[in-house]
Order: sequence, then C-alpha cells, then structure tokens
Amino acid sequence: MSHFFFHGADTVELAGTYGTPLYVVSEDEITARIREIKSRFDGRHERCHTHFAAKAFLTKDMLRILKREGVGLDVVSGGELYLAREMGFPADEIAFHGNSKTEREISEGLGYGVGKFVCDSLDEIKLIDEMARSRGACPRVLIRVNPGVEGNTHPHMLTSGGRTKFGLPPDLLRQAAAECMALQNVTAAGLHFHVGSQLMDPETHLEALDILLGIIKALRDEMGFETEILDMGGGFGVAYTPADKPARIDDFMTPMVTRAEEFCAANGLARPDLIIEPGRYIAGPSGITLYTVESVKEIPGVTTYAGVDGGYPDNPRPALYEAVYDAVIANKYGADAAPVKNVTLAGKCCESGDVVIRDIMLPDIERGDIVAVLCTGAYCHSMANNYNKNPIPAIVMIKDGTPRLSVRRQTYRDIYACDMT
Repeated sequence: MSHFFFHGADTVELAGTYGTPLYVVSEDEITARIREIKSRFDGRHERCHTHFAAKAFLTKDMLRILKREGVGLDVVSGGELYLAREMGFPADEIAFHGNSKTEREISEGLGYGVGKFVCDSLDEIKLIDEMARSRGACPRVLIRVNPGVEGNTHPHMLTSGGRTKFGLPPDLLRQAAAECMALQNVTAAGLHFHVGSQLMDPETHLEALDILLGIIKALRDEMGFETEILDMGGGFGVAYTPADKPARIDDFMTPMVTRAEEFCAANGLARPDLIIEPGRYIAGPSGITLYTVESVKEIPGVTTYAGVDGGYPDNPRPALYEAVYDAVIANKYGADAAPVKNVTLAGKCCESGDVVIRDIMLPDIERGDIVAVLCTGAYCHSMANNYNKNPIPAIVMIKDGTPRLSVRRQTYRDIYACDMT
C-alpha cells in the first residue's frame, strides 16, 4: 500500500519525525488561495481590498505570508493584535473587530494606530471617542449592521438575523449613525455586515448586500452620512467532505461588486471602497491533522471505535458545531486500500461528545495506523485548548514539498507555567 502525501510531503514520515497529533499546513496552498481571491477581487476591481480573518489561523508564519502577499488583517482580540504588532504588520492594514472589546484592547488598538475599528454598539463608539480624545487621535470606525438575513449554516455560525449578538439592526442604525457623526474624536467611515460562516452559496450574502445598499442611500439622503467603506464580511464555504458543494469564490466576488457598482451609479452615490474578509476559505483546505490510532474496539451491531491520540483539545468543532470531516489512513492509501469497515474516530478526552468523525468507511484499521483528517487548517489551531491537560500540537509548514517546524509542540511544563508556587 502507498502512503498519503500532502503537498509533496509523506505524512507517515511527518508523523514519525514530529509526533502526533500534528497540524500540517501547506504554505503553497495558502498562497495560491490568497492569489486566487486577490485576482478576482483586488486585481479585477478598483478600490477593493482583501483582509484575512485572523481568528481562522494566526501564527508568525501566517503573518509573514499575508505581509508578502499584500493582504490586510482582521483581528478580534488583544492577543491577535499583539502578534501582528510583534511581526510588524502594517497598522493601517488592520481592522479591529469584536463585539465586546475591553478598554485595554481599545487602548492597544489606538496605541498601534489600527486602520479602523469595527463597532458593534454605540456604547463602544462613544468609549473609543473618549479614549481617543485623551490621545489626540481620531480613528476611523465602521458601524456593524445586522441586516436580519440568516445564512444557511449551523446556528452557532450565524452572525445575522434572529437573536445574534452581532451588530445593530437597521431601525437602530440611524440613531447610531447620527450620534457617531456628532462625535469629535472618531471618523464615521462606513458600515460592515457579515451573515455567517461556511456559506455554501451566495444568495443570503447578496440579499444582505442589497439591504445594506438601501441603508447607505437612506443614510446619505436623510442625514448626509457618506459611506466611504463597506466591509462585506466573509464566510465563504469550503468542502469538508465530498458531499459538500460550495459555490465558486467568483460566484460571490463578481455579483457583490457588480451590484454595488450598479446600485451606486443608479442612485448618484460614490461607490464605497469594498472589503472582504475570508478566513476559512484560505486556511481550511490548506491544512490537515495527523493522529495515531491507539486502540480499536468493535461493538457488534453498533460501530468500530478507533481511538486516536487527539480530538477535542486540537479540534473542538465537531462538538461545538457538529462539524463533519473526511479522513484517510495515511499508511494505507491508494487504489489497493479499499474502504471495508464503518469506523467512528473517537477522541481521547473524557467526553462522550469527543468524536472526531462518526461513521466513516475506512480500510481495515488497527493500532499504530496514522490517520489524516482533511481540511483542518481553519479554526482547529485557533480553538486548540488544554482540556484534560493535553498539550497543543505542533504545526509543520510545507513549502515546495519541504517541511519545517512552524510552531513547536506545547510541553507539560508550558501548560503549568502560569501556576503560582
């Protein structure tokens, strides 16, 4: 049988060299996906700019790639901003998101001179105004709008409609825009919206855009609010399994820009600068996770449990979102490795919900096999945790078929380093 290769690297050799669980990320795939988006958005249309959603995957290597490729950055915490600052990421290319920024985080953003704050409430805008006054600053702010459109995704990944915590509904936006315009130490630069994550088609996204364009016109006509920037969010879906059929990225890009341009031309509006903020689309398919099978337990009439040496600590998404993945046995790969057994890949934590993949057909599986779970580049490392005091895995980055250690494996000493003695 053959081994499974990922972007030119033998995954079985990677597991032997670096241990498991192990995140493996392709720099070549990340770069290709960035360039694909930029060619269809930044490169095709004037005053269009791509930002990367840092929450999907943020490391020093990732920031180096983003700087090299000329991509902006969306951060949602002081920790993400800290790394961006340490790596010398251009402050004016950073947007600071988050629905509950602390005073410390706002202070850090003002201190670094971030390009814009995306604000979820009038309270936050007033706080930024007060804090900016003491610094003699006047940062740009975008008001986040909840357009009321619900994307076709898991409820925990919805960011618009219903009772979502994000943004202001249209009926409160006029008041917020008027008060924002009256403040002396912020510049009301525009609006932001986002309907959800892992969107498989553009319909709800385009519906939300139509609502925002109507709001832009109303704010201009009623109070002279000029929308210089419209951040149209991200959430573009990827294929986690062969059953997933996401729309092409261009099915989002072209209609979004076309609608904005046609609406503005028809209504005497200057078309705002347009921003998109993909994260999963760039990082997701660029990474896999390798595990070692530690036990195999057949329950007649139920399933075969293959216990791996990771799970919830390195990928909580199946428990949080009922996320579904595909996988291969890396050391039993190829045409002669036919799937013969229904298997549940079980995580190692003391939680019934710690299941990596439920009911997947795999070749005959046994202790010591190396399993590669596909499309784990987004949100797995970002959400990694120390539940049951498990160390966070290392990251190996592959470029031109050559692996290098990008983030070292956490040690037990690292886990307890903050305990006071």
